[in-house]
Amino acid sequence: MEGSKRILFVNSEIYPYLPESNIGLVGRYLPQAIQEAGNEIRSFMPRYGCINERRNQLHEVIRLSGMNIVIGNVDQPLVIKVASISAARMQVYFIDNEDYFQRKPVVRDAEGKFFEDNGERAIFFARGVLETVRKLRWKPDVVHCQGWMSHFVPIYLKKVYKNDPIFEESKVVLSLYNDDLGEKFGDDTIDKLMTEHLKKSDATVIKEANGINLAKLAIQYSDGIVCGVESPDSELMEAAKARKLPVLPFTGVSDGNTGYVNDYNAFYDKIISSNAKGK
Repeated sequence: MEGSKRILFVNSEIYPYLPESNIGLVGRYLPQAIQEAGNEIRSFMPRYGCINERRNQLHEVIRLSGMNIVIGNVDQPLVIKVASISAARMQVYFIDNEDYFQRKPVVRDAEGKFFEDNGERAIFFARGVLETVRKLRWKPDVVHCQGWMSHFVPIYLKKVYKNDPIFEESKVVLSLYNDDLGEKFGDDTIDKLMTEHLKKSDATVIKEANGINLAKLAIQYSDGIVCGVESPDSELMEAAKARKLPVLPFTGVSDGNTGYVNDYNAFYDKIISSNAKGK
């Protein structure tokens, strides 16, 4: 595919809304560079409680908010906020919910313990992003997932939304990092993941829910892999190799260095062109 593409970025972190990190810098500069190369983008992240809404000029998008997402048996209100990174001429959409994202710490409590509901938060985030994009009626060619908070997006996209006209032709690109691979998620994560269009057999790899298995689940439903670090975990790379997925080797993404844009653009084109071969 040549010419303009539509790329949906689903990010765990975006700098400067969170402190500088590898994932956060890619979330900040890659969408801008892809947009400046002549493509359309939409970019999402969770609205963590440490993000100062006033300073960052977040405001609620009333026409997109107001949906409820049922997780387990609980109706959770979905609130959508938006802000602009003016230097990048780029909007960022934030997925918000009082139970999941109002707390000040991002993924760990004051003692450094991983939140027990992090799996549930990631499920809400994934479903919130996809429902919001449907409401925007914006049809992405590629959905690029970054960080474990985005790792439930691929299975929902390929199983629950596979016949949705917004997503039926969307391809999934997954960036692999080595963050939190050893962390454990709640024992009920697989139960909370379920909807009427999903079976537990679709997600057996997370029967034991931990960071590495969450990444394996994302790989299982992805169409291409990006090495977000120079040496992603070997077990994850083996899982990608077993599925014969195209891999984009690590290429640094930072401010003022746009040499990576051609690599990403060509990789997105390669993944999109595989549409001709079926899903």
